[in-house]
This record gives sequence, C-alpha cells and structure tokens, in this order.
Amino acid sequence: MITGLRSTSLGELKSISTHRGSCLLTIPAQHSAMFQAGRQEQTMSYPQSESVTLVLGGVRSGKSRLAQRIAEQAERVTFIATAERRDDPEMHAKIERHRSDRPQNWITIEEPIQLGHTIREVGKNSDILLIDCLTLFASNLLEAYSEDAEGLQAQIDQLCMALKTAPCSVVLVSNEVGSGVVPAYELGRRFRDLVGEINQRVASVADTVLLMVAGLPFPLKGAIPAEVQQ
Repeated sequence: MITGLRSTSLGELKSISTHRGSCLLTIPAQHSAMFQAGRQEQTMSYPQSESVTLVLGGVRSGKSRLAQRIAEQAERVTFIATAERRDDPEMHAKIERHRSDRPQNWITIEEPIQLGHTIREVGKNSDILLIDCLTLFASNLLEAYSEDAEGLQAQIDQLCMALKTAPCSVVLVSNEVGSGVVPAYELGRRFRDLVGEINQRVASVADTVLLMVAGLPFPLKGAIPAEVQQ
C-alpha cells in the first residue's frame, strides 16, 4: 500500500517485547579512540550512486533519525515501512504521531516481507529507498515462515541480492540486539538470532555501516556522510 505518511522512527514504533529481551549496547574501551577518530575524520559525499547504507543501534539510539537525515539529501525518496498497522491502537497512535516528521513529498510503501522485490521495482523511480526497519522484517518472517526455514532464508537471500543490484541508493535501519541478555524463551532466542543473521548478511553487502549510540554515529564500515556530521 502506498500512502502519504511521514515518520522518522517507524522502525521503533512496534514493541518487540514478545520476541526480544532487553538490549544493552556496549563499546569496548580499546575501540573508543578508533570510533571517535572515525567520526571526526571519515566523511563522504552523499548520496552516492547506488550505494547501500546500514544504520544499526539500540532502541531510541537515534538510528531512524540519522537514516532520515541521510535520505533527505536525495530528491526522490521512497520510505519502505516493514511495520504492519493491524488492529493495534497503540501502533496507530505512534504512526500518526510520527507522520509530521517525514517530508510530505516522500512516497511511503508498507511492505512487511517482500523487500527484495520492492527494492527492484520501486527503486527504478527513486533516488533513494529508506527501509525502516529490518528488525520488524525479521519478526514478520518468523510469523509468516515459522515452519518453513527454506522460505524464510529465500526472503533474506532475495533482499541481499536486490541490494547488490539495486537501481538506486538504499538506507536500511535495524536494531543491534546481540549485546543484551539472552532471552528466556525459545521464540525470543530465534528472533535474536535471526536479526543478527540479517544484520550480518546486509552489512556484508553494504558500502557503509553505522552504529548509533546515544544519538552519535560510529562508522563500522565506510564513512559517516559529510552532510549528517554532528
């Protein structure tokens, strides 16, 4: 469905409490100097032609806000929301609250699962795609393919292949869930493992990977876009 919605943090709108335990992000002290140097020295002009950027972070880390700032550098932007409205009053309220933060000229497409196909088709008429977020994409996959491991992996494979051959630049948002406590229930562990796998797969094909901590971006791969430097 294509709408005229506007939002900066749709990837943080839906609670994943049924799938995930608390998340704690930590950065080893020995890497802090490297990260800080990266933030100060590594810059690039954005958007690059057909580049892929992955923005990771914990809840309320500022990852969706940064992703939007990156996308705002382009003229034709399509926002791909993986969240499903369903019959959830809280979700509807959050979506409405965040609409005003997204530029009115952006196109919004709600696609919970078929990201690979959407990238190939919608990217033809866009300068940049903003996908928020892969965390809910993982949740949707678990629900749709709970007993079909091959079907689930096929969707991830299609996403990564589409990113490699994307007709425009793509920015993806995802939660870093590997630094928290181990979920006490089996479904939660499956969800955590799936998000981690998707993050690794996407990071391997991305040109740039940024980790958001307390609103500050740290380059893990590539460089921080010059236009969004703090």
